[in-house]
Amino acid sequence: MSTTRTFAEICTDVAPTGMRRLMSRAVVLGGSIAGLMAAPVLSDHADEVLIIERDPQDTGAEPRPGVPQGSQVHGLLPAGQIQFERWFPGFIQEAIAAGAVVPPYGAFEFVMNGSLRTAKPVRLEQPGLVGTRPFLEGLVRRRTLAVPNIRFVSGRAEGLIVEDGRVVGARYEGDQGSTEVRAELVVDGMGRSSRLSDWLEGHGFARPPMQRMGIKLNYATAMFRRDPAMGDTWGSIAFNDASGGVPRIGGVNPVEGDRWLVLIAGYADDRPSRDPDEFTERCVRDFPPMFGQVATGCEMIGPVITYHQADSRRRDFHEARDLPAGVVAAGDAVASFNPIYGQGMTSAALHASCLSAYLRSDPDLSRPARRYFDLVRVVVDAAWQTSTLSDLGLEHVDGPYPPGYALISRISGRIARASISDDAVNHKLSLVTMMLAHPRSLMSPSFVLRAMLRGA
Repeated sequence: MSTTRTFAEICTDVAPTGMRRLMSRAVVLGGSIAGLMAAPVLSDHADEVLIIERDPQDTGAEPRPGVPQGSQVHGLLPAGQIQFERWFPGFIQEAIAAGAVVPPYGAFEFVMNGSLRTAKPVRLEQPGLVGTRPFLEGLVRRRTLAVPNIRFVSGRAEGLIVEDGRVVGARYEGDQGSTEVRAELVVDGMGRSSRLSDWLEGHGFARPPMQRMGIKLNYATAMFRRDPAMGDTWGSIAFNDASGGVPRIGGVNPVEGDRWLVLIAGYADDRPSRDPDEFTERCVRDFPPMFGQVATGCEMIGPVITYHQADSRRRDFHEARDLPAGVVAAGDAVASFNPIYGQGMTSAALHASCLSAYLRSDPDLSRPARRYFDLVRVVVDAAWQTSTLSDLGLEHVDGPYPPGYALISRISGRIARASISDDAVNHKLSLVTMMLAHPRSLMSPSFVLRAMLRGA
C-alpha cells in the first residue's frame, strides 16, 4: 500500500466497532494527550487500563506542572479534531458548549512575508475549534476517565519490568512507595523527555536511533480580554521565513472565556522577554496590524510567559535492532516538532489511530510491535517533512538535510508562494499542513508544474 493511502487510512473518521479482548491489563505511562488518547483505544482490548501520571487530574483548565509549555499556544489541527470526535462522539459540540471558540469561515487572516493570503481557505465539514491546551486536554481527560475500565493512578513512572526478553509491566513511585504493576502492554506517553530509551538500554536492548534538528525557538504568549468591537477578523497568523528578512512567527487566537491568546516568536538570538512593554512593542513593530490593535487596545490578563525549545527530535523505533515485546510509545515520546506548526496534539491523536489499527490486526503480543511502529513512522514522517523542511531554510539551522534537499526546497518554496493567491495550490497545501494528507500528495507532476509556474 502506498504511503499516501496508508496515511489516509490512519486519518479515517470512521470509529471502529466491537471489542476484541487481547489482554487483561494495559498500562499507560503519562496522562497528557498521547496517553489520554491511547487509553480509550486500549479499553476496547483490555479488561483494565491504568493511566499512571504524577500530575493531579483535577487541575481543571490550568496548565499541568508536567507540561512546561502548557501556557503557550497549542493548535489542534483538523486531523486531530477528527480523531477527537472519532474516539469521543459529540466532542465538538461538548467543547463548544464548554466555551470553545468557533470562528466563522474565512475569519482568520494569514500573512506570509508581509503578503496577505487571498486564496480561499479550505472549507471543512466540521467547525474549526480554537481553545487553550488545558481547556482541550481537560475535556479529553474527562471523557477518557469516564470509560468504565480506565482508571487513573497517581504516581511517577520509574521503570519497566522485563522477563524473558519482553516487557511484562512497569514500576512507579506512588503514595505507598515503589509499586510494580503487571501488564501485557505498556504505552510510553511520557513526552519528549521520556526515559524509555534509557530503560531499554538498562535491560540490554539497543536504544532506538534519535534524530535531532537544532531550531533554537523562543516564544512568548500573553492573554488579553477580547473586545467584540475588534471587527470581523477573528484571528491572525503571521509567518516570516528567511526570505522575508528576520524569521518570525506570530498568532492572535480567540480562546474560551472571551480572551485573546497572542504569541510572538523568534529564533536563535531573537528572544522575546517577559516584559509586558516589550511584548506590546514587538506586536506593534514586527507583526501585522491586528497584533498591535490587540496589544494596545485590550487589557492584558496575567504575565507574559516565555518558552524555549532547543530542537525538534524523533526516536526511530522502527529502526531499533532488538525491540522487546510488550511496549510501545506515542506522542512526543516518539517525536516532537517545532511547536509553531501545531502538529503535537494532532500527531498524538493519529498515533492512537495507529494503535487501534495495530490492535485490530490480530497481533501477536508476544512479539515486538513493529507493525505499530511502521504505522507511526508514516505519521511522524508526514509531520517531520513539513516542519523540518521549513526550518532548514533558517540561517542558524544546519541540518540534517534530507536527500535531494536543494530541489525539494525549491519546489516547496514555489508551492508556498503560489498558495498565497492560487486557490487550487492553497487547497492541496492546506490539506497537508492540516495533516489531512501526506506531503507526498504534493508531488504529482501536474501539481508541481502548476505551483512552479504560479509561484515564480
